[in-house]
Amino acid sequence: MTNVEPLSPIQVVSPDDNSLDSTDSNALLSFLKIIEYLLLAVVVGSVTLSIIYPEWQDAKYYTAASIGLLIFVFLINSQVAQSYNKKAEELDLTKKAKLYTAIKNDVNQGVGQFITTARVRALKYSQDLINDYKKTRETCRNIYYIFQIATIVLSGVTPILVLVDKLETNGAWLKWLPVICPAVAAIVASIVTSFPFQENWVAANATVELLEAEQEKFILGVSNLYQYESSDESLLAINAQKTIENFITQVNNIHLKQLQAFNEKKQEDQQKTDSEASTESNQA
Repeated sequence: MTNVEPLSPIQVVSPDDNSLDSTDSNALLSFLKIIEYLLLAVVVGSVTLSIIYPEWQDAKYYTAASIGLLIFVFLINSQVAQSYNKKAEELDLTKKAKLYTAIKNDVNQGVGQFITTARVRALKYSQDLINDYKKTRETCRNIYYIFQIATIVLSGVTPILVLVDKLETNGAWLKWLPVICPAVAAIVASIVTSFPFQENWVAANATVELLEAEQEKFILGVSNLYQYESSDESLLAINAQKTIENFITQVNNIHLKQLQAFNEKKQEDQQKTDSEASTESNQA
């Protein structure tokens, strides 16, 4: 269902890093969004004027130029928003990583910085998994709802189109709608039943909840797996590393269980398809 790359080193954000100025970043994003809306209004206005005044030859040039600028600003806006969100997420993970360490005030600055760096890496790994499963959940959920709504609408409109076809109308294309709509509805329904969008959505949602719960346990140190205390600096570092290892193991177990469940479901569907094909061939 989802593929996540192995844990790799990330650029750790320093706790004293002030490069993410929330006010300036929000102002820049708001400015770009306003420009984007203005360009969209210009595009709509140009298209409207070209329809109302077809003799105005320059309308198409204004429309093309405004569309080009709109696409350019939209791409810049998307890139800036993505960079800002990534930076904000890394800073948020840094704060989370320091939370449990801050509770244990008996560590010195050197060991505390080492623990924070390692915990940021572990949290970044789990957050990548969570984000990936959230995308899978959102995509499968949207496709499932859209296809279900389309099937219901097309199936409900078909009887109305049959009645319209009985009326004397000049539109020859209306005669094809009672045929096209049921065909499209059947295709959409077949796609929904052939691909497990609902199952993938539910499974991804359950995995997200499990990963987020495990992440909170690690952040707050509410489980024995994620607690470390020692007056010895070297032993403290070893215990902290052990808690991080436990967290990565737990996260990987949740992820692997989901992948195994997906592969088992895929094998069952393949065996069912092969069995049905074998039965049909024997009957033939």
